[in-house]
Amino acid sequence: MTKKIIGIFVVLLFYPLSAQQATALSYSGGQLSTGGTLFKVDSPSSKRGLSYDEIQGTPYLNKTFSKASFIISDKVNVETAPARYNAYSDNIEFKRGDEVLALLSDNPFTRVEFSDTNQILVKLNIDDDLKGYFFEIVKDKNSLYKKVIAKFNDFVPAANSYAMDRPANFNILNPTYYINTEKGFIKRPNNKREIIDQFPEKKAALNFFFKENKIRFDKEEDLKKLVIFLNQ
Repeated sequence: MTKKIIGIFVVLLFYPLSAQQATALSYSGGQLSTGGTLFKVDSPSSKRGLSYDEIQGTPYLNKTFSKASFIISDKVNVETAPARYNAYSDNIEFKRGDEVLALLSDNPFTRVEFSDTNQILVKLNIDDDLKGYFFEIVKDKNSLYKKVIAKFNDFVPAANSYAMDRPANFNILNPTYYINTEKGFIKRPNNKREIIDQFPEKKAALNFFFKENKIRFDKEEDLKKLVIFLNQ
């Protein structure tokens, strides 16, 4: 990791025993701000912060750090580091030696490509619904993106002596999909009419495509097939 990339990352250090709070140094303005503690979640029910180890489940699709390329634009100024995606904090975590760090929310990297898994995360800032990191499934004039969110469910104490406590847990929700077209985004497509309305010039071809292919709009491979067809 070069001095250049370190300078534009927020340094959030993780100490497994103390989980002490860290401070974030903004790369752009040099302004100090108090950063939230990595691997810790506020639990109103417990009246304290819970470490990830105290919470059932995981906020990671893959907890293992994998080699990743951090790209600003068009593969210019590529830097590499072991990294992983936190679907609860919507953040990229990476390692420098034994330290675990996280990117600032306003970091300049538009793409993070994981070489081991062939997964690509792109950073979008279109609106409230299309803000943060999205998995890039298809990249072309029409592109397909997937959003994955890990939800934190707080500890629920037993209602009576016959019931049991419900421990705090992470739950990875079903992914949501977005198709980016030359006319704009189709958010959470769920029927063929939405697609045909966006591509009236392809109406006949699309009607035939949907007749020949039983597309399920909650299935990634089906949506991938559809977007590839739209790009033909």
